[in-house]
Amino acid sequence: MSLVLTNVVDGVATLTLNNPDERNTLTAPMVVEIIAAMESFEADESVGAVVVTGTPPAFCAGANLGNLAEATGDSLGTIYEGFLRIARSPLPTLAAVNGSAVGAGMNLALGCDVRIVADSAKLDTRFLQLGIHPGGGHTWMLRRIAGPQAAMAAVVFGQVLDGKEAERIGLAYKSVPADSLMNVAQEFAARAASAPRELAIVTKKTIQDMADVDNHAAAVERELEPQLWSTQQPWFAERLAALKSRISKK
Repeated sequence: MSLVLTNVVDGVATLTLNNPDERNTLTAPMVVEIIAAMESFEADESVGAVVVTGTPPAFCAGANLGNLAEATGDSLGTIYEGFLRIARSPLPTLAAVNGSAVGAGMNLALGCDVRIVADSAKLDTRFLQLGIHPGGGHTWMLRRIAGPQAAMAAVVFGQVLDGKEAERIGLAYKSVPADSLMNVAQEFAARAASAPRELAIVTKKTIQDMADVDNHAAAVERELEPQLWSTQQPWFAERLAALKSRISKK
């Protein structure tokens, strides 16, 4: 059985963790398949965005507990690569959180650029409840996305978040009914995939770099070169001509 399922529709690649009997826990064999899937997506010029989800009932219930009991730095690093490889992708990434996202499974969602969450999903850091310190950059990602108070509430105070609460605190962009999650995710990701692929990749890099820019003038300067570059690309001329054509027909 493949531990990761993949498909591509309308420029959107979907990566589905596929070990439902173990609630899609991250294991070394699954990580190997995640890495291979991401390599394939990035090599495919038709792919403009990636959706990450899990075969029901869970999104990803974290690392395998048996593996944690015998953890070493190397073994943890292997598991971390399951979500870090996705977090490093130059392509726009979207987590469609369909069920429980626990520990490292929550890291998988946090590592994506955008999170759309089923109303019934559960986001649960659970590290302290298991007697283990958070890992994989969990506190850094959570604090940057949702702020220090939300990070403390989730990690230290053990608050488990459903979809609506995750949306309220800014951890998820949107919470939707479970039966519409994948349709919403596909339509959402298709908007990114409809942009010129290289432009979306460069723009994602710009947004990431803005974390280190602390004033407007520097932001203007950072955007100037890629904006000028984009005006010289064939897709800009094509889209500008199409826009002018539509306007002239009104």
